[in-house]
Amino acid sequence: MGEVKSDIEIARAAVKKPIYEIGARLGIPPEDLVPYGHDKAKISADFIARQKGKKDGRLILVTAINPTPAGEGKTTTTVGLGDGLNRIGKKAVVCIREASLGPCFGVKGGAAGGGYSQVVPMEDINLHFTGDFHAITSAHNLLSALIDNHIYWGNAEGIDVRRITWRRVMDMNDRALRHIVGSLGGVANGFPRETGFDITVASEVMAILCLARDLKDLEARLGDIIVGYRRDKTPVFARDLKADGAMAVLLKDALQPNLVQTLENNPAFVHGGPFANIAHGCNSVMATTTALKLADYVVTEAGFGADLGAEKFFDIKCRKAGLKPDAAVIVATVRAMKMNGGVKKENLGAENVEAVRKGCANLGRHVQNVKKFGVPAIVAINHFATDTPAEIQAVKDYVATLGAEAVLCRHWAEGSAGIEELAHKVVELAEGGHAQFSPLYPDDMPLFQKIETIATEIYHAGNVIADKQVRDQLHAWEAQGYGHLPVCMAKTQYSFSTDPNLRGAPTGHTVPVREVRLSAGAGFVVVITGEIMTMPGLPSVPSSEKIFLNDDGFIEGLF
Repeated sequence: MGEVKSDIEIARAAVKKPIYEIGARLGIPPEDLVPYGHDKAKISADFIARQKGKKDGRLILVTAINPTPAGEGKTTTTVGLGDGLNRIGKKAVVCIREASLGPCFGVKGGAAGGGYSQVVPMEDINLHFTGDFHAITSAHNLLSALIDNHIYWGNAEGIDVRRITWRRVMDMNDRALRHIVGSLGGVANGFPRETGFDITVASEVMAILCLARDLKDLEARLGDIIVGYRRDKTPVFARDLKADGAMAVLLKDALQPNLVQTLENNPAFVHGGPFANIAHGCNSVMATTTALKLADYVVTEAGFGADLGAEKFFDIKCRKAGLKPDAAVIVATVRAMKMNGGVKKENLGAENVEAVRKGCANLGRHVQNVKKFGVPAIVAINHFATDTPAEIQAVKDYVATLGAEAVLCRHWAEGSAGIEELAHKVVELAEGGHAQFSPLYPDDMPLFQKIETIATEIYHAGNVIADKQVRDQLHAWEAQGYGHLPVCMAKTQYSFSTDPNLRGAPTGHTVPVREVRLSAGAGFVVVITGEIMTMPGLPSVPSSEKIFLNDDGFIEGLF
C-alpha cells in the first residue's frame, strides 16, 4: 500500500473542469452563472425563477450517529453518494453547507468531505469562498448599529434599553466577546448597556437566508426580526427601524446558491451554514429547491447526529419549505461504535467485536428516530483501514435486527467506485414509494409541549425542566401569535442528553432549558439547553496553530 495522501493534497491534485461546463450539465446557460474565478459561481435569481414549474427530483438526507473524536465522515459520505449516484447513471446534485471560520481555526479544522469524496476548491470553500458569511455578518451588524444609533438620536420607538435582544456577531470563536458592555467612554458614544456577540452561523440572519424562498421573502423575514421590546413589552421589529431594505441589499448576492464540483466533476451546491447544535443546521432552501428542479436526485446533509440535524431538517426545513424526503442515510463507523462501547481513542486500532456490539445502541436509536418521521432509512458504514470483517459484520447484523440494512462504503479511498452498492440501495429505497413523511409534532401544539415531545421522543429523556421565567416567556409568545412556530433545540452534539460525556443511548435523563429566544424572522423558537454556547471558544491548541503557507505559497494544515 502506497503513501496515503492528505485530503488537501488530494484536493490540490484534482483536475477541475471550468465551472461553465459543470453548469451546462445541469442546463444552466453561461449567462445565468456569475463566476467567482474559474471553479465557482453563483446561480442567477432569474434562472432560479424560471425553474418554478418543473417537476422535482428525489430528496435524500444524509445524517449520522452522534459525533465522536473517532470521526464519522458525514460530509464525505454525502459527497461520495452524490458521485456514486452519478456513476450508476442518475443525474445527481450534492447540497451541503458552507464552512464557518470559527470551527475551521478552532477544533475541527477545514472540511469539505475527505479522501476521494470531496468538493473543490477546498481551500476557498473553507475560507472566504464567495463572501456569503461576510455579507451575513455585515447585514446582522448593520441592524445592531442601527439599534444603538436609534437610541442615541432620541429613541422615537421607545426601545427599553434593558430589553434589547439583538446582539452582534462575528465568524470566529471568541469567548471574550460572549458578554460585553458597549457604548462606554462618555456621552458621545451613546448609552452604556450590556450586550454580547454570537458566532455568525448562529445569527438569525443566517437562518433567514437559509430558509428564504426568494428575495421578496428574504426582505419580509428580515423585517419580522424582533430586536427588543418597549417598556410595555410590545416588540420592536427591524422594519420599525427601517433596516430591512438595507439588510436585503447586503444579502442580495449571498442569497444566490454557489455552484462548485466534486473531485469527480459532478455538480455540488455549497450554500448557507447555520450551526447544527445552535441553529437549524441545514444548507439553504434556495439551493435544495433549485437542485430538485435540475436533477433526478439531490443528496443533502443535516448537521451533527440525527438527534439534532435530522430532527431540525424534518421539523424546521422540510416543514417550512414543503419538502418531502424520499430516504435517509445514517452514517456510522466501526471506530465510533467502539468508542460508544467504551473503548478509548488510542485503543481503536485493536479488534473488539464486543465493544462494537455494545456501542451499536447509539446507532439503533438514530435509526428508530428517523423512522418516526416516516422516512425509510439505510445505514452507511464509512470504512476505515483498521476495521476487521468481524466488526463490520457485527454492525450489519445489529442493523438487520432493526429491520434496516447496513452497507459498507469505501468512498474515502476509492471515490464513487467504493459506494456503488449504497447508491443502488438508496435508489431502491427512494423509488419504492415507502416514504410517508410527516413532522414529529403539529404546528398547533403548545411550544413547551413541542420541546417535551422532542426531548422524550428523540432524546428519550425522562423530563424537561424550565423555570417560571422560561415558561412565562413561551406563553407570552403564544399570546402574541407565535405559538405555531417549530422549536429549534440548542443542545450538545455529542450525546442524546445535555451531558456531552454521556455516550450510547441513555434514557430517563433530564433536559434543562436555560433560555429561549424568539427568531420571528426565521420562524422558529430557539431553546437553549445545558451548557451550550452561542459563541464558542477556541480549544487549548487551536487548529490555527497548524495552518500556514508553505514555501510555494500553498496552504498547509487546513485539513
